[in-house]
Amino acid sequence: MSNSDKFVKDINNGNTFNGDYITLGAAMLDGKTMTDTFVNVPLKTMNRHGLIAGATGTGKTKTLQVLAENLSEKGVPVLLMDIKGDLSGLAKASPGHPKIDERHEKIGLPFNPQAFPVEVLTLSEQDGVRLRATISEFGPVLISRILDVTETQAGIISVIFKYCDDNKLPLLDLKDFKKMLQYATNEGKKEFEESYGRISTASTGAILRKLIEIEQQGGDVFFGETSFDTQDLLRVDDDGRGYINIIRLTDIQDKPKLFSTFMLSLLAEIYSTFPEQGDSGRPELIMFIDEAHLIFNEASDALLNQIESIVKLIRSKGVGLYFVTQNPTDVPEAVLGQLGLKVQHALRAFTAKDRKAIKLTAQNYPDTDYYDTAEVLTSLGIGEALVSALDEKGKPTPLAATMMRAPMSRMDILSEAELASLLAQSKLAKKYNEEIDRESAYEMLNKKIEQAEAEEAKQKAKEEKEKLKRAESKRRSTSTRRRSTRQNPIVKVLTSATVIRGVLGILSKMIK
Repeated sequence: MSNSDKFVKDINNGNTFNGDYITLGAAMLDGKTMTDTFVNVPLKTMNRHGLIAGATGTGKTKTLQVLAENLSEKGVPVLLMDIKGDLSGLAKASPGHPKIDERHEKIGLPFNPQAFPVEVLTLSEQDGVRLRATISEFGPVLISRILDVTETQAGIISVIFKYCDDNKLPLLDLKDFKKMLQYATNEGKKEFEESYGRISTASTGAILRKLIEIEQQGGDVFFGETSFDTQDLLRVDDDGRGYINIIRLTDIQDKPKLFSTFMLSLLAEIYSTFPEQGDSGRPELIMFIDEAHLIFNEASDALLNQIESIVKLIRSKGVGLYFVTQNPTDVPEAVLGQLGLKVQHALRAFTAKDRKAIKLTAQNYPDTDYYDTAEVLTSLGIGEALVSALDEKGKPTPLAATMMRAPMSRMDILSEAELASLLAQSKLAKKYNEEIDRESAYEMLNKKIEQAEAEEAKQKAKEEKEKLKRAESKRRSTSTRRRSTRQNPIVKVLTSATVIRGVLGILSKMIK
């Protein structure tokens, strides 16, 4: 048996599964594509997470697109973090191209252009289904991690949440939380000290400054109602295809705090609400994080720790996380070690550091008799990749240099008119794009403060009235006393000694 025949046999044996699977392309040996020698990934192990890596322009995004399409076709919903803004074309069928036909002829797969069910989501003011969450849903622990506060400040945040729970004050948005912090050290200072102990104004001031940092990055848009229900990520269309949910993040690259806040919220919500699934025959949801190196470079320690924890635990919920980045070394080792599917596009060796990184990357792949992995990594063409997955028993499949299939959807973005048409048909847009500002902690505390101020003013007015009344009563009493001691002028004249002597003199003469 020739080396080529042995290679084909090993690839076919290693990529034959009992359950459902998706096909990424055909295996290559010595630069030649082995037609009908397909490289497959079983659906059963796609919740074991994965990595799509490679230098700029090598085809990472198209591989992401192919995976998303095939998952959708199998009825598996997908969530894409679209940081570059070039994934919306999934909603339209590919116009086709002679080079695509040539590629698929080599692979041995028919090319079937088609559009896929797409929902466009947004964290900011961009067009799309608005993603929101309330402060209460985050809870004190997650809020403390996001703000990266001290232990003392985290304790104050817990007290704030406790007070709101005890007094039925909904914490919905940032203005609610800010108002509570101000109230705790001003108008409500005495009330807080009696029930929860003294709260330092220095600590609340530090928390407020960190809240303002999130607010300046768009947190005031994210926090609020209506909260996004993660179950809406699991929809399928009438044909049984999973929805591809694309989160537009083109304006988020310079807002790491907002993105960290969203990611922590999403991962925590999915983990807490999705039921345990174990190793079923298919995943419930697959999440792709494009340009993941931007996230890991800018993420807070809280986000990194949370991602590491979620990667280890969320598999049992039927959820797979896939990181798309330029170099595997961009992903923390604790995360990299948990990844099952690896699709490695070409790497470029321009410096000694690059060559060292390529050697390290090569060591992450299974041993093979057919390739010098480090050499292949630098010689792959556009749309070619080294692929290693996990079979249905959790063992690595044979490493294969792969001619990747082309996306069935458009490899371009939607026009503004196409995007507007897509949003007009969206059921989720009708559900989430109405902004609600119901009575919450901010309004309730303002009302409470106004009532307290009105009561205080009323009490002061009453006291002033009483004071005036007492003063008037005192004045009248003094006036009465003065009148009682003052003699009537007529009486005074009639009773004077001169008048009396005169009257007595007249009476004496009359008697005589």
